[in-house]
Amino acid sequence: MKRLFLIVTLIFLSATTASAIRLVSVAGENVNMHTGPGEDQAVLWVLGEGYPLQVIGSQGLWLKISDFEGDEGWVNQNLVNRVPHLIVKKRVVNIRQGPGTNYEIVGKIPYGIVVKTIEKNNNGWVKIEQEDGQTGWVLRTLLWGW
Repeated sequence: MKRLFLIVTLIFLSATTASAIRLVSVAGENVNMHTGPGEDQAVLWVLGEGYPLQVIGSQGLWLKISDFEGDEGWVNQNLVNRVPHLIVKKRVVNIRQGPGTNYEIVGKIPYGIVVKTIEKNNNGWVKIEQEDGQTGWVLRTLLWGW
């Protein structure tokens, strides 16, 4: 019986560890995403503050990352943090006064814009803050990040 318990526990821990996704956000302006782990590697993209990234590997001080479009590259771990941000993955999304379609639309955000995550609710909505300080609610499935 102990052996069965141990096997079930190990399977559960393996499954939860494998499914854990580590997300980070760019911690400053003009952070280079490189083709490999090092400053001497070619720059693929220059990322702005808050840009959300998924960590898919690491080597020394470098993180192998993927973005919302599936682009992969490397960033120095000292240039990211755990402040939650999201990016718009649809052409345009509505910002609403509250968490639901019955609330008034108070703005719109186009594809590729980064917003800060303020609050999440259990109904699939997230309160966001734009760079200009405007806040509102957006349906979570229209965004990528955390």
